Amino acid sequence: MERTVVVTGASSGVGLAAAVQFAAQGDQVVVVGRTVERLDAAVAQVRAAGGGREPGRFRADFERLAEVRDLAAYLSETYPAIDVLANNAGGMVGGYRRTVDGYEATIQGNHLAPFLLTNLLLERLTGGRVISTASRVHTRGRPDPDDFAGDPEKFSWGRAYGAAKSANILFAAQAARRWPDVTSVSFHPGVVRSNFGEGAIRLVYRFAPFLTTPQQAGALLVWLATVPAAELTNGGYYVGHKLTTPAPHASDPAAAARLWDASAAAVGV
Repeated sequence: MERTVVVTGASSGVGLAAAVQFAAQGDQVVVVGRTVERLDAAVAQVRAAGGGREPGRFRADFERLAEVRDLAAYLSETYPAIDVLANNAGGMVGGYRRTVDGYEATIQGNHLAPFLLTNLLLERLTGGRVISTASRVHTRGRPDPDDFAGDPEKFSWGRAYGAAKSANILFAAQAARRWPDVTSVSFHPGVVRSNFGEGAIRLVYRFAPFLTTPQQAGALLVWLATVPAAELTNGGYYVGHKLTTPAPHASDPAAAARLWDASAAAVGV
């Protein structure tokens, strides 16, 4: 049966690889990216993989919550149902940056923006699936629900990214508890060769040896979106095809509930 699949961060890397694979198996894919040029190239690849079928497309910068709202409005107006939402957009920043919304860029791009998008699309997601791209790096940091703006003097990109990935795991678990009609999981895609990050971080992800290919990581995302829901643990965190227990700070239901409430207040839902 044909499905509608929305992939954020689909201009390159894991998101693009997954979008191509979804299209190849006959899904109606919506490609979401930040940069026009890369988005155009990604749409062309997805179109080719789908045998010429035109994918949906939308340009949105997740460091601007107004653009996330515009994306949600477009999706809600265009698609009566969304079977899969792949919350894959995000990345590391090389130094402290505050968004126009007043939040530190890493936590906004990786957590607050997809949190807002998923909440705004909830009616369309009934009976569907939400896949959040997390990371084993979640062990390096924990989100502070009392301070999404952060302190420029104490900023560490590793801790900030770890905190954001912990937030992805906590969000997936709490969504499963709050929304029983939606299957929600998070996963570690591996250390993927891509254009991920900024500056020296990007060089590591492009040229370091022994990295996971985007196609391998994309296949894992597609598997999580395709395998029968009965074979997944709702709210679970997956490393490869294996259900895995996250670090204690990322598997605490009380912390997840607190983060949810703070995030809802921050983005206004």
